Amino acid sequence: MEQEIRKDKIPGSRRLSNYFWASTLCLGGLGFLLAGFSSYFNINLLPFTNTKELIFMPQGIVMTFYGSLAICLSAYIGLTIFWDIGGGYNEYNKIENLVKIVRKGFPGKNREILLTYSLNSVKSVGIKISEGLNPKRIIYLCLKDNRKIPLTPVQEPISISNLEEEAANLAKFLELNLENL
Repeated sequence: MEQEIRKDKIPGSRRLSNYFWASTLCLGGLGFLLAGFSSYFNINLLPFTNTKELIFMPQGIVMTFYGSLAICLSAYIGLTIFWDIGGGYNEYNKIENLVKIVRKGFPGKNREILLTYSLNSVKSVGIKISEGLNPKRIIYLCLKDNRKIPLTPVQEPISISNLEEEAANLAKFLELNLENL
């Protein structure tokens, strides 16, 4: 018996690169903040360098500002990791004749994002590949009313062969055509 339900997990903000940037920004921001405070209080708060020689008015205040900004950005990235923004799944259900796209958003009234489409309204599975400074490799669900629903997560571009294989498997499962957009 052929499988009737397919569920693809979509990773959200809980990626290694986000953990790296959150921790790097936090440590760097803390260093800049301590350097700025050292120049203001005229004491050395950083043990590995002499920051008492910094003049507070131009350098110290700028370092304090950049340190505060980096720590705030680190906290924002940390919260997106904690809330797993963008995480969810795509479910293709032949029994119920439905496609469900579920994602997590920011906390609030509409945190859970649920898009539901009938399999009858799906025309094809599409692939869009664009190279350059900002390469994009995306699998779309193409509907009969010409809407294109992206199915792949926002991430570093995967290899073209893996993208084509995933799209071909999905098109085969849904018994749809595969087209290049």
